[in-house]
Amino acid sequence: MRGNKQAFALLLAALAAAGSGPTLAADMAAAKAKAGQCFVCHGADGLAKVPDAPNLAGQNEGYLVKALKDYKSGKRENEMMNTMAKNLSDQDIALVAAYFSGIAITVKAP
Repeated sequence: MRGNKQAFALLLAALAAAGSGPTLAADMAAAKAKAGQCFVCHGADGLAKVPDAPNLAGQNEGYLVKALKDYKSGKRENEMMNTMAKNLSDQDIALVAAYFSGIAITVKAP
């Protein structure tokens, strides 16, 4: 019986993975579109384009979600970020965080 449960779980996982390709691509396209308003300062590649903006490429997704929610609520203060975050829904925040955290980065030792 245990073997059947494991096989069933593996089958479900395989089916979910097989069906997620186009959906994942569509989700990432939506994430990039939502993050577009961030590109002026943080760059489409997640590398800051202005001196005071941090790089967001490869940043931890949970951290980005928390930071945006804190900017939105006013718990974290930055005039530009408070303004940008105030109209973001929770779904918008999740999309923006997913986009920037999904950018692969490499680090070189000095």
